[in-house]
Amino acid sequence: MARWQFRPPVERYRDGFRINLDREERDLVVRLMRELRGLLLGSSDNPLLVRLFPTAYHLPEHAELDEEYQRLMREEIVASRLSGIDTVEAALTEPPPLSEAEMMALVQAVNGVRLVMAAALDVDENHDPDDIDDDDPQAADYHLYAFLSWLLEWTVRALAEL
Repeated sequence: MARWQFRPPVERYRDGFRINLDREERDLVVRLMRELRGLLLGSSDNPLLVRLFPTAYHLPEHAELDEEYQRLMREEIVASRLSGIDTVEAALTEPPPLSEAEMMALVQAVNGVRLVMAAALDVDENHDPDDIDDDDPQAADYHLYAFLSWLLEWTVRALAEL
């Protein structure tokens, strides 16, 4: 009798980490990385990117300081995110094991896509994916957001294992 055994989507091994996603899931994540790259290289005033470039100075009287911070840091933030995307694309198309640095890039990149989706879906800390009806016009996007959250959670778990 065959026994069914759950394999977490991300596991730590003695030689590094392994991603246990099927080919379609890997291809989906790579496609999302490419879409994120396109957004990062596009218009800097795209409202979907607002959560990727959070406000540094929150008080209205510090608006000029925040504009200066955004002007000075944007290029560095974009370069860091693009590097992470490159790392994730390579890691998901090459055989395991993945290094801790590749896993950290996965965390950053997957979370980047989640932040863009959260802006598009207007998700906040009170969001409960169970409240979304399957007939909601954005149900597929919410399910994708939940998948990315699940993947991110397991990646962080694997990184946290001693």
